[in-house]
Parts: sequence; C-alpha cells; structure tokens
Amino acid sequence: MEKSKEMIIAEVISQEQIAPGVHDLKLAAEAIAIKAVPGQFVNVYLDTDGKLLPRPISICEADEKTGVLRLVYRVAGKGTEILSGKKPGESVRLLGPLGNGFPLEGQNAFLIGGGIGIPPMLELAKRFPGDVQIVLGYADKNLFLAEELGEYGPVYVSTDDGSRGTPGNVIDAIRANDLKADVIYACGPKPMLRSLKEYAARHEMECYLSMEERMACGVGACLGCVCETTETDAHSNVKNKRVCKDGPVFRAEEIQL
Repeated sequence: MEKSKEMIIAEVISQEQIAPGVHDLKLAAEAIAIKAVPGQFVNVYLDTDGKLLPRPISICEADEKTGVLRLVYRVAGKGTEILSGKKPGESVRLLGPLGNGFPLEGQNAFLIGGGIGIPPMLELAKRFPGDVQIVLGYADKNLFLAEELGEYGPVYVSTDDGSRGTPGNVIDAIRANDLKADVIYACGPKPMLRSLKEYAARHEMECYLSMEERMACGVGACLGCVCETTETDAHSNVKNKRVCKDGPVFRAEEIQL
C-alpha cells in the first residue's frame, strides 16, 4: 500500500563514495523517513538548469527515530553527477515516499540484490520478521553494503568476473551454496529478475520483484514507466502497469519479463 507522500527540502548530512561510481548520501528528511517502508523510493529534484525531471532513487535506510534518510545510488548521468557533488549543509528537494514496498511476511526468505538493486535490501533486512539469507550480485570485488547486510543474516556473493564469492550470477550463488527458502524478495536488473521469476516458478516459491524503469513524473501521471503485465490495468485498459505508482514491487506472476 502506498503511503502519503510529501515534498520537502532535505539537508545533506554526509556523502561519501563507497565504491567506484557509487555514493552514500544521508539526508535530514524526517517527514519521509517516518513513513517509508522497504522497497519505496524518492524523487530527487536537482533544481538545476536543464534538469527539470527528478531522479528516482530507492531508499536504502529510513530511520524514523532520527529522521535520517539514506540513499545509496550510482552515478549514471549528469543529474546523479550533480547530486554526487552535494556537500554537508547543502540541500535537495525530495518527493516521497513513493510507490509500494515489499510485504513483510514469511518465515524464511531470500533477499536478493543485484548491482544498484542492493541498497533497498538493507532496510528490508532490518525489518523482515523472519529468517533471511542475503544473496548479492556484483560486477567485481567492490562489495558495497555487504558487510552491513551481514549484520542481519548470512550473505552469499556472486561476481561477474569471479573475483569474490561464486563466479556468475545470484542463482549460481544459490545453487553453489545449496540454499533453500520459502519466498524471494529481489531488486536488480531485468535479466536477473527474469531468471528469478523462472527459478521461483520451478520451485513453487512466492516471489516479489522490484522493477527498475526510467521515470519522468514518478507519480503515475505520465505513463512513461509502464511495464507489461499479465492482466489488464484498470487505469490504462491495456496489459500495462505503472512502475512508479503500481510498483515498483510486484508479485512475479503479475509482470512479463
């Protein structure tokens, strides 16, 4: 269920690079932090000439006690490059929390993140009520957030180049370590999500996938981030759903990959 969203000015508390091209940004954003649930995201407005559209960034952590919102993101273009230059004391404009989150249910779960889909797994790991096994897919030896995630459950790693953990992808890591679970929660690139959907179907597992799509408005108005679904959407009357509004988290059987 989507929670009410707010537009706020958030002050930068700290920012550091934790892997090549990956930045860790902490913001004073109490109005959003107290409402956010694992799997939601915020729109970051840079208010810079030529950068009118916001940048959607998943929530890594949301501390309702301190009001600190943590975003871990990859520099992928000019907008995120500008964001990476923000210093403590400066501010950004945020809209959020947006979208729906992961359901916090189940006893034994795989929390699976690939690349920049890893950050939202941290808040999910903190709040999940049952046991978790955390499976993380990286390109190389730069294992950002792996140590922190290890505080909440055993971590299994795969790397594309074989430099750490299991060579290959997250399913290779599951098989190599003979892991078992009842439900999958995952965020990452589409090929990874496609493979996990197939894996869950073969093993008769519940599976929830967080989709990554380019977004414009971020609130469901522009239909710029639709994904193909198995059922007709009441809003558009076609087999599409809006990732920003109806997602980003979907049951695997709802979406075509």
